[in-house]
Parts: sequence; C-alpha cells; structure tokens
Amino acid sequence: MSGILNGDVVEVREQSEGSRLYTRGNFGYPRSGGGVDLDLVEAVYLMENRRLDVEDAEGSRVSFEELFAHAARELDGFDIKYLVYRDLRNRGFVVKFETGDYDISVFPRGKTMSNSRPEFMVRAVSERNAVDIAILVREASDVSERRRKLLYGVVDEEGDLTYYSLSLRDPSGKVYPEPMSVRPVGRLIRDRVLVFDRGDSEALRDYGFYGKSMVEALQLSLIEGIHLVGKGRLTVLGPDDQPMDFDALMKAGESMQDEFRIRYLVYADLRERGLVVKTGFKYGTHFRVYQSSPDDSHARYLAHAVTPEGIRMWPEISRTVRLSGGVKKEILFGLVRKNSVEYLEFKWFKP
Repeated sequence: MSGILNGDVVEVREQSEGSRLYTRGNFGYPRSGGGVDLDLVEAVYLMENRRLDVEDAEGSRVSFEELFAHAARELDGFDIKYLVYRDLRNRGFVVKFETGDYDISVFPRGKTMSNSRPEFMVRAVSERNAVDIAILVREASDVSERRRKLLYGVVDEEGDLTYYSLSLRDPSGKVYPEPMSVRPVGRLIRDRVLVFDRGDSEALRDYGFYGKSMVEALQLSLIEGIHLVGKGRLTVLGPDDQPMDFDALMKAGESMQDEFRIRYLVYADLRERGLVVKTGFKYGTHFRVYQSSPDDSHARYLAHAVTPEGIRMWPEISRTVRLSGGVKKEILFGLVRKNSVEYLEFKWFKP
C-alpha cells in the first residue's frame, strides 16, 4: 500500500487500504471520506516492515532513510521513541504514539483499540537521561488515577531495551512498640550511641528491635538514637556527660553524615508505619526494612531517601533494581517533601 508524506503525517488515501490498516492492524486515524492518517512513528514502522511505500507531495519516492530523518526533525527524541514503539509492536501489542505527557499507550495483549482501553502508559527514554524522582512520583500518581500502569522503556547505547514498572506504595508493618517502664540512657560516641546498662539494652531490644547487641552494650545508629530521643524513649549523654536534646543531636548528625536529615525523615516515617528499619549499606541503599521481627523474617524492602532536588541517572537505577531483585526484595525510593514522604517502587518488567 502507499501513502503521501504531508508534514507530520502520512496519508493513506485509498479507502480499502486504510480500512485494512485501521481494522486489522490498529494503525492510523480515519480520514474524512475514507483512508487513514498515519503518524510518523507508525509510517516508519510499516515502511521498515515493507508494508508501506511513501511518496512526497510531488510524487517522488521517499526512502526509509529519508522518512526516518524527516521524522527525527519533526519529533524530538524520535529515535528513542521509535525503538520503544517498534519493540512493543514486535511483541504483539497494539500500541499508539502519544503527543502529551506520555510517549506511548499500550493496549492489553490480544485486545484492540475498539474493544479496550490502554493498560500501560509508557515513557521512552535513553539510558543517558537524568532521572527526576519527583516527576516519576507525579506520573505514577497520575497514571494510577487513570487506572493504568506506568512503564519506562529505557534504551541503551546499543539500542537494547529494559522496561521498568513504576508505582506508588504505602508500606506498612506490624511492629508498634508498647510504652517502656524505664527510660534508657545512652552515650554519644562519635556518630553512634552506646547503651551500657544491660536492663536498658534489653528494654530497647524488646521495645522495637532497636540497635545491635555487643557483649557489654547495645549499639544504636545515630538515626535510631535521635528517633528514640524524639519519642521520649531515650536519654543521650554528650561528651560533657550532659543530656543532648533532639535538635543538638540532629545538628551533630548533619555535621558528620551526608543527607542525614532526609535519611532520618524516611527512617522516622517508616517506623511510624510499624516497620523495623536497619541500615541498607551492604545492599547499596540507605535502609533495609522488615514488616515484623528481624529475628524471624527477612527484610521485605530496601529503601532509599531522595529529595525533589536529587537527580539520578538510569544506570544507577538499573543497578539498584537489579540488586534488589537478586536478593528478592522490593526497592522503594522515599521522596521527602518538607516533612512528608511518598514511596515509589521500581520493578524490572518484561512485557
């Protein structure tokens, strides 16, 4: 079949050809009087698969190279969007190119545009693109409200694709501490808090699985210590043997550790949700997170604190997601906005 290039569309004017493209292949948009208009992504795909010949307005043949170059001039990021579109089409999905906030809509496998609604909204990006977590959170919320799923198709420098499913999460656990009959005392030693009294140590372990036991002390991370001070469950003595309040400990933490405040805010929020939170250093994240006793269960989540100003790159996201999948945990990015936290989950996805 043949079409005529006209700006950002290719017009298939013959009625029967247009009908076949639209009803059997789910390509194009019906034209008044018959035929279909193909967007440039569809036209390039059909031409690559030898299902379409294209001419310009003067009747001269347009080559695949010329059509591809024309599309690249007309559409920003065309090469990346086309590779994702092409891959999804080759996997058997009905796919439509979008010109709004998302690049591609994908219909359920085996369905058509006439008998279903899109299942996925897809953003097509290069592995060299920066990752703004705040934008991803907004998109995940928007797509969820539309009762669809958000996918990112990431194209590497060789043209291979990796897909990630993104969704907002509301994690919760089962550990809600009961009031303690004592108020333990700890001592700040550089960037951790040590509790030397055995009874105090046992009380904190029983209270919410805080700290790590040594032979003669309980070792708390500074974040754990500050959280307990803020809850009125711990007294921390400074180098001068005087109690340190929450603000003084926070100031000390910020002077010693990068991103201390945002890590604390995510830690505190997870604890308020009934989760037990421990360091995630060996997994390359800020925290590992348990829904119940760490003595009787494995961590379900890995959590990483980020801010709206924090920009990351896709290779970093890829490493984190691959690692979390390899250890059978879910990776959550905790986006801190002032004093609230939203959680975004990344999952490797195979269409």
